[in-house]
Amino acid sequence: MTADQTNRQGKIIILTAPSGAGKTTLARRLLHEIPQIRFSVSATTRPARAHEVHGQDYYFLSHDEFQQKIDSGAFLEWEEFYNGTRYGTLLPVVEKELEKGYFILFDVEVKGAANIKARYGRKALSVFIKPPSEAVLLDRLTRRGTENEQTLALRLDRARMELSYADRFDVVLVNDDLERCYRELLQNVTSFMNPQITY
Repeated sequence: MTADQTNRQGKIIILTAPSGAGKTTLARRLLHEIPQIRFSVSATTRPARAHEVHGQDYYFLSHDEFQQKIDSGAFLEWEEFYNGTRYGTLLPVVEKELEKGYFILFDVEVKGAANIKARYGRKALSVFIKPPSEAVLLDRLTRRGTENEQTLALRLDRARMELSYADRFDVVLVNDDLERCYRELLQNVTSFMNPQITY
């Protein structure tokens, strides 16, 4: 940690998008290139996959544990998905990293992103990543090979709802070309992190 980090409060960077729009790929590149950014690790009720580590990939909680944290007000935001799985952001974890002066990167769904932006206001940069079209989004989701006909339809319905939220965010980027989209994202994030720098 630098001396500068100990003297200032951190800020929030939020990436959100419909599933398949490319936000996770963009988030990973930001984390790789900017060491001052820390990833916000979410809590979830889904089981850990073979390669996943508790506290690093997710905080894996039972449904009862998750509910207890909801009841105690421990979540900054949370949501339950169509299959009953819950995801959420633990507020104490976020606040601890902000106090250290880090920039906290959220890769979250749209409603959660709106809630985080509402809480932190100007201390948060919110970026909405749009697919070029619904047809492109459908193609990306289909090529993943992880969806059946029913879940694909559910994801598309959800994507239509999420796209209606786009104008609630600070920046909207269309991911029709990954390299161009990343350059625009990087410029916005760098300007937010270093407001004295102009382009």
